[in-house]
Amino acid sequence: MLLFAALAAVARADPGVLVLGRISDDPQRHHDQLKPLLDYVVPRMGDVGIREGRILMAPDASRMTSYVRHGRVDWVTETVSTGLTLIERAGARPLLFTERDGVSRYRSVLVVRDDAAARTPRDLRGLRLALQSPESTSAYLLPAITLLDAGVPMEILPSPRDMPRPGNVGYVFAGSESNIAHWVLAGVVDAGAFSEHDLARWQVRRDGRPGLRVLATSRSVPRAFELVRGDLDPAVVDRLRAVLLDAAADPLAGPALRRFFGTTGFASPTDPELAALSVLGDAARRTREAIE
Repeated sequence: MLLFAALAAVARADPGVLVLGRISDDPQRHHDQLKPLLDYVVPRMGDVGIREGRILMAPDASRMTSYVRHGRVDWVTETVSTGLTLIERAGARPLLFTERDGVSRYRSVLVVRDDAAARTPRDLRGLRLALQSPESTSAYLLPAITLLDAGVPMEILPSPRDMPRPGNVGYVFAGSESNIAHWVLAGVVDAGAFSEHDLARWQVRRDGRPGLRVLATSRSVPRAFELVRGDLDPAVVDRLRAVLLDAAADPLAGPALRRFFGTTGFASPTDPELAALSVLGDAARRTREAIE
């Protein structure tokens, strides 16, 4: 907490300083991942008055919302779930969609053991579901939207040993995609959810024991995106967008992009993509109101 406080103290609303923000439970590690790209970007923004870059971490979305709303953070890199929160509560604006490890969009999958009786999301009524954490896009937000869209109410359980009320699916947090898969395979819970890109490791098991079967697939969403605060100088916004779009083709930016959470490129969202993001934001808000 001292590091968060120290960083907040030095991050002031100085128009010559570009402040990059990140929600983090490990600020030192994430600082080392963010700084190379910030060091690449800042020297290329002198023509719009940027002379220095700083990093400001927040321990949670609530704190980052305050930083963005009060002008302490200019640019945030986040996944969709938290990004939507910043758009709704802090007035942040999407700048670019971010491709990580060659993946620009992805989906969530609801899974059960391949010997389970369940065939549709509605068959999970009265059963237990493992999710990762409330901050996860693929292992919380998207499967929750999928279930509620299917008319399946959700309730949080004190532990995997507890059962939901009849008609509901009860969810518990497993902490990681690996734990989710192992809990489903071991019968600790009846179903789980995570990114489609994590599925192959557990879909077929070499030892002949049951693997995982996909019960439902969510809508597709951006892998991640870059946001800026809503009142950031338009000239700074435009120059930041241009520098990041050009970075993927610049060999000098390669090492910095790899450190930046495995980023392989950026893309400007189209009007239909922004409209779809707005629809997703509405669905996310309704979902959180229904289950939290």
